[in-house]
Amino acid sequence: MATDLCTESLLTIGTHTLRSRLIVGTGKYSSHMLMQEALHLSGTDCITVAVRRDRLIDADGNNLLDFIDTQRYTLLPNTAGCFSADDAVRVARLGREILLGLENPGADWVKLEVLSDTKTLLPDPVATIEATERLVAEGFQVLCYSTDDPIIARRLKEAGASSVMPAGSPIGSGQGILNPNSIRICLEYLKDGDPDYPVIVDAGVGTASDVTRAMELGVDGVLLNTAIAHARDPRQMASAMCLGTEAGHLAYLAGRIPKKLYATASSPEEGTIAARPR
Repeated sequence: MATDLCTESLLTIGTHTLRSRLIVGTGKYSSHMLMQEALHLSGTDCITVAVRRDRLIDADGNNLLDFIDTQRYTLLPNTAGCFSADDAVRVARLGREILLGLENPGADWVKLEVLSDTKTLLPDPVATIEATERLVAEGFQVLCYSTDDPIIARRLKEAGASSVMPAGSPIGSGQGILNPNSIRICLEYLKDGDPDYPVIVDAGVGTASDVTRAMELGVDGVLLNTAIAHARDPRQMASAMCLGTEAGHLAYLAGRIPKKLYATASSPEEGTIAARPR
C-alpha cells in the first residue's frame, strides 16, 4: 500500500522524528470526512493546522478536531494569515496553548508564516527573521516558510530556525518547482557543515511529479495542502503524493546517471552473440 511506502525512512526536525517526509495541511477540503480520508491515504504522520484561518466548526456543526486522531498525528500549528511579527508570535502562542490542551507533541513547534501582501502571499523576510528570533527565545522550534532566496534562508537558520522551508512557487499556485537552481543553492548553504539540517519545500506544488522533482533535488521533505484538497479526486491525489515523495527520495539516494549529449548503448557490443566471429 502507498501508506507503507511512505514510512520507510525517518525525517528529524529539531526534537521531532517523523516517519513520512510528506507534511499535509488540513484546510480547503469540501468536508472534514474527505480531509480525514485524504490524510490517511497520504501516509503522513504530521499535519499542519492554520490556527488563525481554519474554522474549527463547519457549517454543519462538525468540529475539525473530531476528525483528527491527535494520538496518530503530530499537529504543526501554522501562523498563516499573519502580516506582522507581532501577529505571528501571538498566533504561535495561541497554537501552543491549544495543543497543550490536547496533550499533542506538536505544542513546542510552529510553522511560521509572516506574509508581505495578500496578492502574492510571499513572506516578508525582515518580519520573518524577527519573529523567528522571538519565538526561538520563547522555546519554540520554528519551521520557517521562506522564498527560495539562499541568503534569506541562511539568515533564518542563523536566527535559530529548526528548518527552513523555501517555496517551490507561490502558495496555492500549482506551478511546481519554478527555480530548482535556487533550491539547490539553498540546500548547499543550509547543509554546509550540517548535512542533517532539514530543508523542506513548502508551497506551490500541484501534482505528484512536482513532489518527486523536489525530492530529487535533495530536500528532506515537502509540505502541501491545496494540491490534494482541490484535486478532482483528493483521495487519489493523496495516494499519488505519498508515492511521489517516496520515489523522489529514493531516486535522490540512488543517484541519477549523468546527462549526455549523445546516445550510449544500453547493451555492450563486446561479448554479445552478434559481435562474435563465426
